[in-house]
Parts: sequence; structure tokens; C-alpha cells
Amino acid sequence: MEFEPVIGLEVHAQLLTQSKIFCGCTTKFGNPPNSNTCPVCLGMPGVLPVLNRKAVEYAMKVGLAVGCDIRPRSLFARKNYFYPDLPKGYQISMYDQPLCVGGGITIETEGGRKRIGLTRIHLEEDAGKSIHQEGADDRTLVDLNRAGVPLIEIVSEPDIASPAEAHAYLTMLRSMLLYLGVCDGNMEEGSLRCDANVSVRPKGEAKLGTKVEVKNLNSFRFIQKALQHEIERQSALLRGGGTVVQESRLYDPDAGTTHTMRGKEEAHDYRYFPEPDLLPLEVKPEWTDAIRAGLAELPLERKDRLVKEYAIPAYDADVLTTTRELADYYEAAAKASKNPKGASNWVMGEVLRKLKEEKSEITACPVSPERLAELIGLIDSGTLSSSLAKEVFEAMWAQRRPAAEIVGERGLTQISDESALLMEIDKVMAANPGPLAQYRAGKTATLGFFVGQVMKATKGKGNPSLIQKLLAEKLKGD
Repeated sequence: MEFEPVIGLEVHAQLLTQSKIFCGCTTKFGNPPNSNTCPVCLGMPGVLPVLNRKAVEYAMKVGLAVGCDIRPRSLFARKNYFYPDLPKGYQISMYDQPLCVGGGITIETEGGRKRIGLTRIHLEEDAGKSIHQEGADDRTLVDLNRAGVPLIEIVSEPDIASPAEAHAYLTMLRSMLLYLGVCDGNMEEGSLRCDANVSVRPKGEAKLGTKVEVKNLNSFRFIQKALQHEIERQSALLRGGGTVVQESRLYDPDAGTTHTMRGKEEAHDYRYFPEPDLLPLEVKPEWTDAIRAGLAELPLERKDRLVKEYAIPAYDADVLTTTRELADYYEAAAKASKNPKGASNWVMGEVLRKLKEEKSEITACPVSPERLAELIGLIDSGTLSSSLAKEVFEAMWAQRRPAAEIVGERGLTQISDESALLMEIDKVMAANPGPLAQYRAGKTATLGFFVGQVMKATKGKGNPSLIQKLLAEKLKGD
């Protein structure tokens, strides 16, 4: 029997506020353990939470960007469970009345675009972090710096049909969060975390199978691998006459397998009840309208616009819209150079190559888009050949200087004077009677040899297209 997977994802994204969701402690990552704490986030008796307005605005911004309805009234609730890194013994979250409901995210797949529906987006606080030491002491240490950091939980509908679609969904969601400026998307630091609910069912059947939650997914690659393993595990189990048990499982990236963590909790296991220390969150229409008016253009919208406005291929636009900053850089270079495709080639080629070499981001690029446009203009005017332009670009990158200054200093101007080029062509032809005879005997592939020799004679400064044209005429013979 053939089975098909049904996948839903729960993504926790840390919001880029300077302080925690219910107190004034900093959210800065990397501070000494337990230094970003106060009586509120340590869960001391008698303290009261105070809601961070910026966290609410960021959550609303994400909700509006993905087409959610913003509820005019939502409630915080206590989610009760007990771990060493949860000081109060409960987490302040949202339950039956979340801030954002509905909406969806459009992804790109091999078969085209597909919309993944969302169930909800709600606010909650993060727990601390347990650090398990191995060795003689075999202790577990607790760092509460993260306790109380503001999160949004983005819950998808079970609309994802493969690990590849899950990867595309997470990639698009992360890109959108970065474009909106509400999350840094750093999975290594825990700013973006994902749990997956996956089940399998006989292909074509409408009824959902028993779902299993997979945790410990801290990279997109691991998520894809974990889902693939779990789909294969559940399918093999059902083919063998077994039963899938509803549970939470951990992914072991070293073994590439999942193993049982605990029985899957239901809502009643958490004993949700309204948070008595926080008033209902009321959102007036004018607040929602103000946030909607300030939304940034999202990656898929921007990709479509770049293809239409600059007439570049969809592949180029996909690469160039990876981050908002990269898209901004490209657009500035395209407008300044008046050569959108030339700008696209240079940004995707030399600029991204250098950034990758230096493990840097576009915001740290030493060549401004205006200076890159100047370089492209020198190529378009015939002043520089493509090979010389790359040499100039390297100098621009290293020295933080404009192209014209480097070209003038090094005498790199392309030679387009026909008489000067014909002089060099005559010398090359005289020095290579064998290849000349071959060409005139019909072996026209030797034209490339002659072009290379003339370029070498001009120290790379000759205009390649003009050299090829003049050579083709001369090699025919008098």
C-alpha cells in the first residue's frame, strides 16, 4: 500500500524587542548565564507581569503580512507544566483566544506556487535553557536568561505534503520575518525553532492518520531529514500491521533517526486557564490600520515586481530577494547603472562571491551600489573589458576606491582604436604562419587562438568583440 504524508509545522520566532515580554530585562544573547533576570522573569512571589507593547506590534505585523485576522480582543492564559527551566511552573501564552487567526503563506514548489494555510499566531514567553553536562559530575545546569523572552508561535494547517514543501515553507517564513524586521531568524541561537506534526495515510484517503510530533529540529536540513525518516518509519510500521502511537519524538541528527521522548500532551494536560494578572488584550482598528500601513514589501511580491519592472529572469529575482538588504542593494545598482541585467549579473556573481569568501553580509559590502553602477557603466561604454572590470572590482573591494580612479591610475582603459588593434593583429598573424594556414584551409576554430594572442599582446586591454571582428576580416586574406 502506498502512503502519503500530512505535515503541519509549529514555528517559534523570537521577537526583536530590546526587553522581555513582561519585564524590563534585556533580551541580548550571549550575556553571562542568569544575568538577564529580575524577580518577574525568575517567577518570584508577588510580582506582576507588564505587557511589552512592541511585542504586540511585532506579532500584529506578522499576522497582517500573512493575511491573518487580528482579533479585537484576545486573552493570555497560563499553560501549566513543570521543568527546571520554567521558574514559575507555568508559561504565559495564549490558548482559545489568540491574537491572530487564519491567513496563509505562499510557497514555491517544483509544481508551482502553493498556499499553506495558518491556524493561528499567538504571543507567549520563552522558557529558560537546560544545559546537560556529561562527565564525572553529570549535572544539568539552568540558564534563565531566555526566560520571558517574547515569542510568537506560528501554527500551520496540515497542508504540507512533503519534506521539500516543509523546507520551502520554512524558508519563505524566515525570509518574511527578516523582511518585516521582527526576528533575526538565527536558528543556532534559538531565535527560530520548529516542531513538526507528521502523519501518514493511504494515498488519496481524506481521513488523517495518527500524528507524531518531532522535536529538536534546529536547522532546515535536519527538519527535512527528520520528516523523511518519520514518514518512512510510520509507513513501514503500518505496512507491517502495526499502529502509530501519538507521541513526541526527538530527532538524533547523528543517527538520522527519531526516538520516543514522551507521550504527546493534549490541551487538557496543560490545564490552561486565563492569566489572572493580565487584562484582556484589546486592539482598536486604528492601531491595526497604522501597522498595516507600515508593512514592508514581502519577498514573493518583490520577486514578482523585479521580474516585471527590471525584465530579469525569475531565477535572478529569486536570488536577489533572499534578504531585503540584498534586494535594496540590487535595485540601487540597477537604477544607477540603467542596466538591470548587468547589475543582476554582477551582484549574483562577483559581489556574492566576495561576501561568501569573507563570510559577510551585503550590509558590510565595501563597494556601494553606486560605485558598482559606475563600474558597469565603464563596461557598457567600452572603456573596460569584462576581464579588466573584474580586476578593477577586486581593487575597489580591497581599497574602497571608485572604479574611474583605479582605471586611470593603472592605465586599464580598453583599447578600441582600430588602427592600434590592426597593428597588433598583423604582428600576431606574421608570428603564427601555421595556425594562419590552418584557418585559411578551413579550420576556423583557430580564430579563438588568434583572439587570445591579440588579447595577450594588448595585455588584456583590447576590445574582444572588435578584435574578433577585425581578425575575421584579416584572416580571410587579401
